[in-house]
Amino acid sequence: MMTLSHSVKQTLSRAFCLSTALICLSASNSAWALFSDDEARKAILDLRKSLATTQLELQGQIDKLKTENAELRGKVEELEKQGEDINTSQKTYYQDLDTRLGNFEPRTATIEGVSGTVQPGEKKAYDDALKAFQAGNLKKADDSFTAFTAKYPKSPYLPLALYWSGNSKYANKEYAGAISQLQSLIKKYPNHPRIPAAMVTLGNAQLESGNKAAAKKTFSDIIAKYPDTDAAKDAQQMIAATK
Repeated sequence: MMTLSHSVKQTLSRAFCLSTALICLSASNSAWALFSDDEARKAILDLRKSLATTQLELQGQIDKLKTENAELRGKVEELEKQGEDINTSQKTYYQDLDTRLGNFEPRTATIEGVSGTVQPGEKKAYDDALKAFQAGNLKKADDSFTAFTAKYPKSPYLPLALYWSGNSKYANKEYAGAISQLQSLIKKYPNHPRIPAAMVTLGNAQLESGNKAAAKKTFSDIIAKYPDTDAAKDAQQMIAATK
């Protein structure tokens, strides 16, 4: 709550006194007996003029306090903004530092539920392979993911590398390689969150390679094990192609 200054209190006191005097003059018949008509009117006018001046002074003081309060609020908001900027800057600094340290020394990480040690340069190798896949450069992506799995066999990124490698091979119509890669993923990481999607690609690769029986079993397994997933919906649509 805003505290009134000494000058504002004085102004309010004057306004109160003047208002009281004006009311008394207006209400009391005995007061008129002390003045002639002209003197009484003049006294009332003087009181009203003084009261109006006091009100203007009071309003000026209030406006001044409002302005000062707004300025203070603006300074507080500016300081809060500076604090947020500093926090953001510090967060970015430590993230950059963590990334740089990751390029020079091993560190522990958990990637989609798989924990392990990430070696220097490992994340960059994975990211580069994924960027190639996302850019549609499937041959480069497949080569990069295959190289990654060979170089970092204990990486927490390994399940993802196998997953994307299998998808790259499937997109390149290397169905036998895709089947082998995806089956390896399913066997090593049966509870990984990418397994339902991997099984859809596996079933498609089996179907494309002419093995309808294997494809039908894969799609049926998806529906049975993961009934409430998008993978199950895809499998339900594809299972008709296995007949």
